[in-house]
Amino acid sequence: MTARNGRLVGLSAVALTLYVALWVGFTQQWQWVHAMDTSAISALHEYGSVRPGWVTFWDVLCTVLGPGAFRLATLVWIVVALVRRNFRVAVFLALTVEVSGLVTELAKAAADRPRPSEALVYAWSTSFPSGHALGLMVAVLAVLTVVLPHVGGGGRIWLCVAGAAVVVVIGAARVILNVHNPSDVLAGWALGYVWFVLVWLVAPPVAPVTEAGETPAAPGISR
Repeated sequence: MTARNGRLVGLSAVALTLYVALWVGFTQQWQWVHAMDTSAISALHEYGSVRPGWVTFWDVLCTVLGPGAFRLATLVWIVVALVRRNFRVAVFLALTVEVSGLVTELAKAAADRPRPSEALVYAWSTSFPSGHALGLMVAVLAVLTVVLPHVGGGGRIWLCVAGAAVVVVIGAARVILNVHNPSDVLAGWALGYVWFVLVWLVAPPVAPVTEAGETPAAPGISR
């Protein structure tokens, strides 16, 4: 295993530990998880319940920048990659972005946590983990992994900042709309990162490292 992959595995182990802790935390009503969730939901419900325009804004933003939109755009990208015989990229994007939807539903079914009763908009399915948080974490990391090697230094920074902003803002929006607890969003980010790393290790979008050269680094991993 390369040093780069070792760091990825180490970070994913931390993320998986956080995911499990949050799962156990809400089922066992751990004080810090319960306090984090109830305080955020209560305050944001009080603010949003009398501001329909505020709620509509965040609801629309979650649709426009939601995982569904990313999966649709990525599907087109996959088709183009297949036409160009770039099979590694096509498989990597399919396993990360597209299959993350299945990962989300399996994780939700396993936890079976109800949505907060204070939800300001309708959201189907269960609450833990947040599908938006998981889907966007995976999608942004996958897109950056494929795109960054073809972008100059300054552009890389801006793309990473934009990607991080989308992940954080949409994750926060799900809590603002009261359709998720903060612990749901944190769990979605954690499990999304674990899934991304798993796919990166099994089916990277570039050829494995050889003595003759080195593959482009994943986002956040220095050479």
